[in-house]
Amino acid sequence: MTQRPQNANKLRVANLSVRRPVTFDLAPDARDQARIATELDLLGLRKLRFQGNLTAQGRDMWLLRARLGATVVQPCGITLAPVTTRIEEHILRRFAPEPDASEMAAGVETEMPEDDSLELLGTEFDLRRVMIEALSLALPSYPRAEGAELGQITVTEQGVIPLGDAESKPFAQLAALRTKLQKDE
Repeated sequence: MTQRPQNANKLRVANLSVRRPVTFDLAPDARDQARIATELDLLGLRKLRFQGNLTAQGRDMWLLRARLGATVVQPCGITLAPVTTRIEEHILRRFAPEPDASEMAAGVETEMPEDDSLELLGTEFDLRRVMIEALSLALPSYPRAEGAELGQITVTEQGVIPLGDAESKPFAQLAALRTKLQKDE
């Protein structure tokens, strides 16, 4: 049996049972999606949904497994034309309490864990924040409109012949010369 939270955005850790998983399903309305789009500098955001569960791992650790789905509209990195992308991601986060202050003595070095899904456990889970963070990380860094290509720019002083691709790759020219000399032999 699973727990169903009253307020799906924030869950107090102290109110959660460690025996049963907590399921959640966030589907922000159009106004909230518009606020999130503004926060992430998107041209548009539709069909945003974040659903999954929180499961206790021992007495003080929690595991969040979720699916994030959204349709985003971003400006093309070249033409600034709108680019629509569908995002479907599996999200995994582990929450653990902050290490005890006595364990972190002054001047003692500690290694960062390699697990990038590990986060500090506070007094509550802010599922909305996790959803927005996961969406931000899933966005394409340089969206491109179909057919958009970077042009070639050549800048030189007046009267100087600009360097082309062939001139900027001297070893390619040497390889071509070697091939030509081998054919002549």
